[in-house]
Amino acid sequence: MGLVEEFVKHLSLERGLSPNTCLAYGSDLAHFTAWLKARDPLGVDPALLDDYLWHLKQDRSLREVSIFRKMEALRAFYRFQAAEERIPQDPTRNFHSPHLPRRLPDFLTLDEIEALLNVPAGTDFAALRAKTMLELLYATGMRASELLSLKPEYVNLQDGWVRVFGKGSKERMIPIHEHAVRALRRYLEVRQRRFDGKHMDAVVFLNRSGRTLSRIQLWRDLKLLSRRARLQRELHPHLLRHTFATHLLRGGADLRALQEMLGHASLITTQIYTHLDATGLKQTHKKHHPRG
Repeated sequence: MGLVEEFVKHLSLERGLSPNTCLAYGSDLAHFTAWLKARDPLGVDPALLDDYLWHLKQDRSLREVSIFRKMEALRAFYRFQAAEERIPQDPTRNFHSPHLPRRLPDFLTLDEIEALLNVPAGTDFAALRAKTMLELLYATGMRASELLSLKPEYVNLQDGWVRVFGKGSKERMIPIHEHAVRALRRYLEVRQRRFDGKHMDAVVFLNRSGRTLSRIQLWRDLKLLSRRARLQRELHPHLLRHTFATHLLRGGADLRALQEMLGHASLITTQIYTHLDATGLKQTHKKHHPRG
């Protein structure tokens, strides 16, 4: 097994990172080893890494966010090699990351989310599934991967809770309101009738064949809902996650409670929504103050 393959396996099995994250790390490291050509990755020194970064900036003209991601992959890779005692020192120890401007996340307005929630679910299985996923994403703020891996036994409709396994397989419990409970109950009843006696994967959201719904189909379902609600922008799972967080905070939610529900390891990550909320308050102040 090659060094990169072994490292990606470590990320997946020992650190519990998602398949998409592991794939991104593997892709970035494969690009680096291809640039090295015949040179041994374990023989790399800081000067050679500087040459690689210069190549990314000048020859590839990559943006700072792309360079930052590749640097993080290199850092993790060489920390692992140092921990395995294959190299005497981590050559990335003095790396200086490029400054990334802080971007405030986008979110839906109350009118936009209301338009989406008012789209009739109908009786069609796919349409009902899409509406239920919308309700659950807005009710919980869960990630797309968490939604698609949700199992029926992780849903407590009686008490209004869902059990979610997030990054690094960390478990958290998120309350759901009555609207989401009713949508889930109706969907699960239709799901049971549709696949009764047939094989189906052990997850809540299934495709027409009873298999786990793909991420691509989730995006398609949300895109169709957006068109039916006549929104003027693309709808995607993370937009609903940002909307959930912003609306809860504006409704008076405690920041630490929001951190727990979102599954953020650090409160610093959650605090970006306080800046978002301040932006919204400033706009409201300007609009309604007599001297705004």
